[in-house]
Amino acid sequence: MPYKEKEIEKQYYTIGEVAAMFDVAPSLIRFWETEFEQLKPKKNKKGNRQYTQKDIETLRTVYHLVKERGYTIQGAREVMKNKPVQAKDKMEIVESLEKVKAFLQGIKDQLNTKA
Repeated sequence: MPYKEKEIEKQYYTIGEVAAMFDVAPSLIRFWETEFEQLKPKKNKKGNRQYTQKDIETLRTVYHLVKERGYTIQGAREVMKNKPVQAKDKMEIVESLEKVKAFLQGIKDQLNTKA
């Protein structure tokens, strides 16, 4: 039985990597840190931010509320403070539905090209 390497998963991400994940400027990530108490990335000895997977999940929720749902910073802050589980669950449902929609659109496109 051949040895199978485990896929290496990063533990920390830089602010540039995180900003690229969400296609936003690093300054917006830093701003959100000042506005949302849940965002407290570790800093290394040089003072560079080190984002964990948990930090990225929190940022994904902030991004969803502010950029996709149109909440104000104050509104998003209240949702995350009072209903963090519900906000995350709704975000995951929307992402899942978008994947299903893209899949179905792909099937529709394939059927249209064969007709």
